[in-house]
Amino acid sequence: MKTIGVIPARWGSTRFEGKVLADLLGRPVVQHVWENAKKAKTLDDLVVACDDERIMKVVEGFGGKAVYTSPDQPSGTDRLAEVVNPMDVKIVVNIQGDEPLVKPIMIDNLVMSLDDEKVAQMATMIKKIDDDSDLTNSNVVKIIFDKSGYAIYFSRYAIPYNRTTAADKDKKKPVYYKHIGMYAFTKDFLFTFRNLPKSALENAEKLEQLRVLEYGYKIKVVETKFDTVGVDTHDDLIKVKEILLQERQ
Repeated sequence: MKTIGVIPARWGSTRFEGKVLADLLGRPVVQHVWENAKKAKTLDDLVVACDDERIMKVVEGFGGKAVYTSPDQPSGTDRLAEVVNPMDVKIVVNIQGDEPLVKPIMIDNLVMSLDDEKVAQMATMIKKIDDDSDLTNSNVVKIIFDKSGYAIYFSRYAIPYNRTTAADKDKKKPVYYKHIGMYAFTKDFLFTFRNLPKSALENAEKLEQLRVLEYGYKIKVVETKFDTVGVDTHDDLIKVKEILLQERQ
């Protein structure tokens, strides 16, 4: 098997416990994620990594493939590693279990990018920021990257800092990008990353991808025109419902 998609689905959440099972237009959030990811052409297999029997039962109930993982895993990345450890697989895709707006083409583009990559062993997605309110929202992670398409830095602040003024008529406002938290790893690098000690930048921003950069590894970025909304609160769930209803019109 070449590529597997893993959907970490955790029960516990400080702001919205059991969010992956929240009702979203008649189906649980995780089912929307599963059905969209299942349409990706580059995945040879897809599995939901559960830490709770309630999630496992629901996933199996709608025909999904579920694997039980330890509830003591500290992150989704660790949950991925537990799932794929015994598998003979080249590429592992981390698909967020609380992002029901994920598109199959996003997964395919990410996998194809890493499959062709010669430098990085990890890839992730970015999108141009259209809403200026995202620049001051610390929950929206911003990213800067080099001309070869490799990440330079991720931050909860707006980067780069914009010093242009009305007097700088010859200068353009910077283009800002948000990070969409879907990752593809080679299996070997997934375990390399998991075994790296947490870094200072990671601890400061609470962004685990900074560990990769701080230890000198490369992350390839893949731009998409599609946006996602993570269901972290009940308000997020309402927002996603509105978007899906608009798409159906």
